[in-house]
Amino acid sequence: MSRIYFTRHGETFTNTKKLVCGAREVELTQQGHEQALALGNDIKQKIASGEIKIDRIFYSPLSRAKLTALHISEITGIPAKEEPLLIERNFGSFEDKSRESPEFKAALKTFAMSYGRESGGESNMRTAQRIYNLLDKLTEQSKRMGETYLLVAHNGLARVVNSYFCDMTNEEFGAFGITNCQLLEYEF
Repeated sequence: MSRIYFTRHGETFTNTKKLVCGAREVELTQQGHEQALALGNDIKQKIASGEIKIDRIFYSPLSRAKLTALHISEITGIPAKEEPLLIERNFGSFEDKSRESPEFKAALKTFAMSYGRESGGESNMRTAQRIYNLLDKLTEQSKRMGETYLLVAHNGLARVVNSYFCDMTNEEFGAFGITNCQLLEYEF
C-alpha cells in the first residue's frame, strides 16, 4: 500500500503571535529549528525500526518549510527537493492578522472567496486545485515507482491534503489544523 506523509514546518515568529503567515517569508524560531530536528530524529528511528518508509521529501519554497525539510533530510539522509506547488496559500487581506478573528475563521469555510484578489489572495478552490493536482501526480508516481513521500509545507495546505484523503464538511475543513512538525500519514 502506498503512503504519503505530511508535516507542517517548525514554529515561526508569527505562529507565536497567532498571526496568519500565508505566503509571506517568516523565519523559524529557535523552537521551530528544535522541532524540525526532533522530527528528523523521530523519523530516523521509525525508519530504522521498519515502522515507516520515506524515499523522498518535497518541500514548499518558503524558507520556514525549506529549513524544516533540510533539517529532516540532513538527519535521515532522505533526499529533499523543492516543490513550488507546496507554497502556502496567499491569504490576501488576512495575512499578518489574527488567526483567532471571527472573520478569518469564517473565511476558512468559504471556497470561492480569494480574500482580496488585488492583494494576491488565493481561494480554497484554487489552492485545492493545485494541491489535488500535485497529489494526483504523486499518487501515480508512487504506484509506478513504489516510493513513499514526505511533504513539508504549511497549515493552510494541511487541511487541503486532509480533504484529499478524507471527507470533510465545510466546518471541519475550516477548523482543521495541525501543530508545528506534527506528522500525518495517509494511504493512497
